[in-house]
Order: sequence, then C-alpha cells, then structure tokens
Amino acid sequence: MSDAPLAGRLVLVAGATSTSGEAVSRALIGAGATVLAVGTRPEALSALEAAVPGVDTRTCDLADRDAVAELAMRIHVKFGRIDGLVHLVGGWRGGGGIAGQSDEDWEFLERGFRTLRNTTRLFYDDLVASPAGRLAVVSSTAVDKPYAGGANYAAAKAAADAWTRAVAQGLAKQAPQSAAAIFVVKTLAGLEERLGEEVVRLWSTEAAAVNGAHLPLGDS
Repeated sequence: MSDAPLAGRLVLVAGATSTSGEAVSRALIGAGATVLAVGTRPEALSALEAAVPGVDTRTCDLADRDAVAELAMRIHVKFGRIDGLVHLVGGWRGGGGIAGQSDEDWEFLERGFRTLRNTTRLFYDDLVASPAGRLAVVSSTAVDKPYAGGANYAAAKAAADAWTRAVAQGLAKQAPQSAAAIFVVKTLAGLEERLGEEVVRLWSTEAAAVNGAHLPLGDS
C-alpha cells in the first residue's frame, strides 16, 4: 500500500470504541495509516480489533495525565512520533434547564475535555515535528447556539473548541505544515462514515486551509 495517501502515517484515535471511532479507524487504515486505537474497556477494544482488521489497540485512561504520559512513552519507543490525533472522547448529558444542570453530568462532560487537554499536551511536540501533523476533534452546533437544558454540554464543548483553536494557533507559529481542525455537527449519528472520510481528507488538504477551521459535517 505504498501509494496509499496515508502510507507511513501513525494516527492515534482517542475514544476509539465508539461507532465513530470504528468508522474513523477503518477509514484511516483503508488509506494506509497505522492506527493506534485507545479506549478504557478491554472488551470493547477486542471487539474493535475483530471489526477493523489491522488496528492496534491500547488501553488507557486518557483523563489521567500520568497514564497518558506512559502511553506516549511506550508509543514513542515502539513506533516513534505520531502524525495524527483524532479525539472522539465525549458524549451528551443534559436536561432539566439551568437549575437542573447536575454536577454529575458536568463531571462526565469535563472528563472528556480533560482527555483532550492531556492528549494534546503529551503529543503536541509530535504534531509539530511531523511533516504533516493533524489534530481532529468533533464539536457541536450547541457551542454557537446553546440552550438551557444543554448548558453543561455546550460549556464543555466550548472549552474543547477554544482549546483546539489555541493548539491551531501554536501550530501556525511553530509548524505551518501541521493543523488542528474542528468538525461541527448537530448530531454525529449517521455521519460516522462521513467523518472517517473527512478525517482522511485532512492529510490531502493544505494545512493552512483547515488549521483552526470549523468544518461543518452534515446538516448543521
């Protein structure tokens, strides 16, 4: 597969045991990339291995910075630097209006943001050093149009959006060949394969054209 568009690229997919994680992993492998799929549940990772031949799985709590640091060390020793990070950790919690925004829901949603902070901090230098580093995250239309029942969700997504754009600004200064892109959806259900295609397309698109950009996915 030497003529494949992502041949020689090493891509880490965080939150890989979701439906979108499976679709993105399959698309990346189909394009020639080596995919390191990371999740917290060994049984779900085993199911992913069966569904997507060729995927290399790793168990790690990405909300734990020390665990991510160890993961990064092991990856660097075995494979070298990564060329891409696709962050798919997340989920929706909401309801109850402003007064009903529970601490339990916020802790769940904030944990997803923490995994983004940890992975980007530990692998940022990889994206800078790569000849074509790419970070991809999935955001929501709720960032621009939040509603009371989803205030926790919108706030967590807004934090992830701002963090990713900050990464993009850093890359623009240090590594203009690399980019951080934000896919925006109203709901990801039914768009998983499209997401996989668009993630692959990031590597054939000029970095400056997608760095820090909000890329609509589906009917937003």
